[in-house]
Amino acid sequence: MREQILGLIEGILNVPMGTITEDTKIADVEEWDSLAHVMIIGELESIGVSIPVEEAIELTSVAELFEKAGV
Repeated sequence: MREQILGLIEGILNVPMGTITEDTKIADVEEWDSLAHVMIIGELESIGVSIPVEEAIELTSVAELFEKAGV
């Protein structure tokens, strides 16, 4: 599931495979703006991963995203 989520994020951000890892901080990725963040959260729901909006807006890293997603 983690690899699927990483691939989804990389696809939305249009960055090369392997660019996004569990250690990635959202602020360090220029392409990861607020619109991309909303798109990522929406796409996660399409694969059965639901993160409440209140929690999604506070995410600062991929590791936190995994934690909130329960993966």
